[in-house]
Order: sequence, then C-alpha cells, then structure tokens
Amino acid sequence: MYSILKKEITSYLSSLVAYVTIGAFLLVLGLFLWVFPESSILDYGYAGLDSLFNTAPYLFMLLVPAITMRSIAEERREGTFELLATRPLTHLQIVLGKYFAAVLIVLFALLPTLVYYYSVYSLGVTPGNLDTGAVIGSYIGLFLLGSAFAAIGIFASAISRNQIVAFIIAVFICFFFYSGFDSLSGLLSLQSYGLQRLGITQHYVSISRGVLDTRDLSYFILLSVLFIWLTIISLSKQNQGKPVQKVIWGALLIYLISVIAGLGFTRFDFTKEKRFTLSQVSRDILATLPGETKVTVYLEGNLTGGMKRLQNETRDMLSNLQAYSHNNLHFEFIDPLTGQSAEQQQQTISKLQSWGLEPTNLGVKTETGINQQIIVPAAMVTYNGKNIPVKLLYQQQQKGSSADEVINNSIENLEYAFVSGIKKAVSGGRAAIGFTTGHNELNDAQLNDAMASLSDGFVVGRVDLKSIPFDSLRNIKMLVIAKPDKPFNEAEKYKLDQYIMRGGRVLWAIDQVSAELDSMRGKGGEQMAFPKQLNLDDQLFVYGIRINYDLIADLNCAQIPVNTGSMAGQAQIQMVPWLFYTVFIPQTKHPIVKNLDGIYSEFPSTIDVLDVKNVQKMVLLSSSPFNKALKAPHLLSLQAIEEEPDPKAFQSPQKITGVLLEGKFASNFKNRPQPEGIGSNITTTPQSVPTKMVVISDGDIFKNQVSADGSPFPLGFDRYSQQTYGNKNLLLNIADYLTDDSGLIELRTKEVQLRLLDRARVKSEKMFWLVINTVVPLLMVLIFAIFQHYIRRRKYAR
Repeated sequence: MYSILKKEITSYLSSLVAYVTIGAFLLVLGLFLWVFPESSILDYGYAGLDSLFNTAPYLFMLLVPAITMRSIAEERREGTFELLATRPLTHLQIVLGKYFAAVLIVLFALLPTLVYYYSVYSLGVTPGNLDTGAVIGSYIGLFLLGSAFAAIGIFASAISRNQIVAFIIAVFICFFFYSGFDSLSGLLSLQSYGLQRLGITQHYVSISRGVLDTRDLSYFILLSVLFIWLTIISLSKQNQGKPVQKVIWGALLIYLISVIAGLGFTRFDFTKEKRFTLSQVSRDILATLPGETKVTVYLEGNLTGGMKRLQNETRDMLSNLQAYSHNNLHFEFIDPLTGQSAEQQQQTISKLQSWGLEPTNLGVKTETGINQQIIVPAAMVTYNGKNIPVKLLYQQQQKGSSADEVINNSIENLEYAFVSGIKKAVSGGRAAIGFTTGHNELNDAQLNDAMASLSDGFVVGRVDLKSIPFDSLRNIKMLVIAKPDKPFNEAEKYKLDQYIMRGGRVLWAIDQVSAELDSMRGKGGEQMAFPKQLNLDDQLFVYGIRINYDLIADLNCAQIPVNTGSMAGQAQIQMVPWLFYTVFIPQTKHPIVKNLDGIYSEFPSTIDVLDVKNVQKMVLLSSSPFNKALKAPHLLSLQAIEEEPDPKAFQSPQKITGVLLEGKFASNFKNRPQPEGIGSNITTTPQSVPTKMVVISDGDIFKNQVSADGSPFPLGFDRYSQQTYGNKNLLLNIADYLTDDSGLIELRTKEVQLRLLDRARVKSEKMFWLVINTVVPLLMVLIFAIFQHYIRRRKYAR
C-alpha cells in the first residue's frame, strides 16, 4: 500500500495539472475570503476564520474530484491497472493507497491557508486575539470533509474509464451528500424523520465550529468506509472476481460503528471559553423533552457583520441543544418579511408584536449609502400548541455599551434564553408570585409595570397575609414585600416565617426610614426623616440581616427637578443632583445583576450582614465609595441642594444595600408558642428546607413613576431626566432566580470573549492584506512546484 501511496503522490505532484488545480482553488478561496464584501473577513470585523470553513466545502466539491478523477479511471483506460492487479497487492491495498494519497494532497492544498490564520492573528485589536483551539477544531472538520470527498472521488474514478465523466459523477455525489438530503428534507417535509442526518452538512457544520462530536466523527468514518467498500466491490465485479472476504469484514465494521455511535456520544470542545459546552442543567432539560419541540428563528435577511455573528451563534447554540434532545428538538431559520409588500410587512410586524417578538430597524451599508431594513432578532419555541417568545438581543445592557458588546452579551445569554423558553413551553404551568397587601405597601398604580412585566412568565396577584389560608400561601412560589408602611402583627409574621421554612421565596424591599420627596415639597422644603416601626427587625435578624435606621447620601446619584425662579411668568426648572437618590452600579458577576445598568433608588438605608449558620450571603447592590450615612431621625431639606458637597466628607467604605441569602434558615418562632389569629392549624417547623431570599433596603426600587392623570410610566424610567435605569431587569432577574430550582439562571454567568479586528489597521492596510492573502498562498505553491521540479530533474539527470 505504501508503494501505491508514494507512486500516486509523486505522479500527481509531477504534473502541471496538480498545481493549476490547487492554485485555482487557493485563488478563488482568497477572493471569497478577502476581496468579495459579502464573505470578506475584513468586512466581517471579527477575528475569526468562519468564512473559510463556510466557503471551503463548496470549493472542495470541485477540488477533490479533480484530484481523484484520474486515480483509477486513467489507469484502467491505459491498461496499467491490470498490471497492478498482477502484483502481490489486493484491491483493498490498491484502493487505500490511492485514497490516502488523495487525502494527503488535500492536506497539501490546505497548508497555504495558514496564511489566513496569520493575517487574522495579526489584525486583532489585541494581536493574537484569535481562538486558536476553535480554528484547530474547524480544520479537523475540513480534513474529515476532504477525506469523505476523497472516498467518493475514488469510487467515481473506479466506475468510469473517462476522467471527465469520473469528475462529473464525483461532483454530483459530493453535492448530493452535502446539500441534497437537506433539500429533500425541506421538499418532502421530513425533518422529523432525521433525513438531514444522512447528509454531510449537519455533521460538518457541527465540527466546523470547533466541536468534535463522536457521532459526527463516526459519520465521516462510516461514509468514507462505505465508498471505499463500494469501490472494492466495483473493481471486483469489473474483474469478474468474487468479492473478497475483507469486504464482508468491512460491512461488519460499518455496522459495528453505526451501533456504537447510536449507543452514546462524547463531545470535545476545542474553543477557549468552552462556549459550545452546555451546562448539565441544559442537558438534563433537553434530554427529558417529552415530545417534538420546534424553534423558529426569524433572524434572516441581508444582515450586518454583528447580526451575522449573532445568527451564526444562534444556529450553533440550537445545534448544541439538538444534539442532546434525542431528536426531539428541531429548528429552522426564516425571514418573515421577505417578498412582502409594505402593507403586508406592517401586518406581519403587528402580528409578531402581538406574539411578544419585537422587530428592529437595521442600517445596512451598501455601495449607494445606508439602507434601512427591518429584521426580527427573535425566535419562537413551540411545543404542543404552546408558543413561548425568545428575544435574541439581550435587553439588559449597560449604558455606553458598543454595538459589538451588545451582540457579545446577547451571545452569552443565548443558552439561558433558549433553554428557559423551552422549559416554559414544555412545563406548561407558570409559577405564582404574590405582592403583599394590608400594610400600606405600594399601590397597584405604583406597581403597574412591575406586575405587568412579571405576568409574561408568571401568575401575578395580591396576597393579604391576614386572610389567606396557609395552604394557599404555600402554593405561591415567591412573595414580594414592597415598601410596607404599617407594622406586621405576630400572626402575619408567623405565616411568613413558616412559609419560608417550607421553601417559600421572599423578596424584601423595605424602607426603614420614612422619607418622601413629595412630602418635602409640600412642607416648605423640609421633612424630619424618622424610623418606621414595621416589627420585622427580629425576624430579619434571625435570617441574617439587619436594615439600619439611617439614610445613604451618595455623590453617585440621580437628579431631581427644582424650581430655580421664574422668567416672564414662566417657572425655571433645573435638574440638580439629589444625594439621597442613589444610583447603584452592580459590581459582581452574579446572574441577578450581571450586565445590568445602574439601579435607581430613593432614600436607601445601609444593611449589616450577620454571620448565621447554614446561610450563604452574596452582596448584590452597594453604594459608591463616595458616600456617608446619616442616622435617623434626621432633618432633610431641599436647601441643601444649593450647597456644593465637600468630596472629603463623602469618602467612606461602600455601604451594602442589597443581599441574596441562600441556605437553611432558622425559624423566628423556634421554641415560641404559636401566635393567636393564625386561622389554621400549622405545625411549627424550626428550620427551613434549602431556600433563598433577597433583601433590599429601599422600598421604592420597584416602584414606577405615575403621571398626574394616573397613568404609569415604565419601571426604571425617570420622567424628569428621561433616563431608563435597570430596575425592571433587576426585578425580572430576581424573580427568575428565586423561582427557579434547577439553577438555570446560572447560565447568565457564561462569558464569551469579544474578538474584534483592529478596524483602523484594516482600513489603512487593507490593500496590503488583500495582496498577502491572495498572492502569498499562490507563491507558496509556485515555489514548491519549482523546487519539486528542480529535485526531480536533478534526480533523473543522473
């Protein structure tokens, strides 16, 4: 076999046709990757070789058949194959020798493309800002694809004596296996029957991302073995001989590989951040899908580089999820607005909005300027007639984030977005969230947007602790205590305590000090801030929290409108900083606050975190280092606005204002008698099952502003400064975290490094890199051809 392999390589590389074929392949590939704007790496803007691995398969359909077309057909036409058959060589050895020679030549053709790697490596914002592991994994996929095409090409060469006919047959079979099964699947609507898995595309796309799945590896090995086996059978019949015994062993090997591949699989993620490695939570949810689940992605059309990246990453994520779904998850990408008139598009947009899918206007650069295009960066998960919308653009972005950072944060959130949507679609029922009432808590107008936003994923309502039966209270997944102003009696505290002991989740938003800006405006600009008596201190203390009777004044604060005089009978309103409206900037990477913008607060207090056994604490919100705490009672005055604060007086350690508590809590009523007025027989539980709660020292943090006519503004929106803060997203994250027992929200901690090309260098050195990547690979082939010709002449001249 080695002698055949050596002969084939020497023979091929000694012909001018070989270098013309490989040179044409590299030239066309270079034009696609570096010159044509639709697929140009430079125009794409990201430090990656995705375009290479997306374009190369179509060129391989021509390159590999051109390499293999003469391997057997030419020998049979010239009669030299019969001479080979007289040698002590079996058909298997002959075929394998020619096959491995073709594979090595394909590798030889790929070597010059390493210039592309060097170029992208050098052009990164930070040189070397390229995921080398992913590139290696993708090259493995390209090698496996070339190996499969080589086997097909050898087979085509064996069934014809004409090289051109063999070339055409090989191109047709390669194209059919790469794209034909996908086309048939769509044409015959057979997605559920797994027809696509018979084709190459699904397996190649999986590996080309940098993920090697043993099922995909088995597929390529199986496909190569199949066509090598068919080649041997073809040669055996043509020579009027019986199929050799090894063909039978080959069939048994094919069967064995298919059985092993069906039993289980392992995946090797070559990417640096392991971004294609799903969490165990996601795997468990996908593995237990009860039936066929479909995901329809609407992100299609003429997209910008960033949106193309989001589209590609979405396709990759869905492919990952599909791999663990036992073929119960299927997905498709469609453009819902293509081919429609303006009126039809408007109707479609209204329909999508009614489903919870928000279209966005995208500016696409063209030769004539910038065209505005409407795209829908969203998807719909459908199971058993139930639809759950999934937003692909992550909404919780920090102010000042660039478009690339927005896209990158959206990519980091894809696994959570899809798995959460799939879980909601499959589970059917929604968890219940109750806002307490009966203690002068925030009213319905003030909680309008909070309750409306939560109602998209939960059943939301009011809960009166005094009248609700305890059994009904236990059916509520989470309680929200939003700015109570009256004390809780012992019976209510007991119900609340035992609710927590049995696994209930609570979000405490508590004001310990009575202070209202509206009251100050109506009382001559002054108000005495005094401690409230809520009768909750002892209970929170047992759980590990003490909310202090003080107020935080912070230089990092929001602004309020102040009347500074009048001119021509018109009041002059000026926006000025108000130190007691602290804006919290989340500092941790916890999924509740990750990537959140600033959180708007009104008169927050400090929190002391106590050392309590079996309870873990995580600080979520805190003041800036430029603050000071004022003990209550304290006289507040709007006249202080006129004074410039002394920065030296506001240098203090950051004050805690929001804490997550998780673990087993001790009961506040342990070894205490049951209070009167419970209304039902409850057995006191001294310690809770594992549960969690969030405590925030500001009761207004989830209050939306209300206009004079009673209409509510969105939560987090300040009507005076016209700024939107992250309060709504904070509430939604807390609800997701507290109500989820699977740890799904932990997926939001996933990070993907943003890898960008240096746009300034790309613009100034574009022509240089175009020449490097289109000419240098050709020069490498030319130099090798000259060198090989020189060695050959010198060898045979002797």
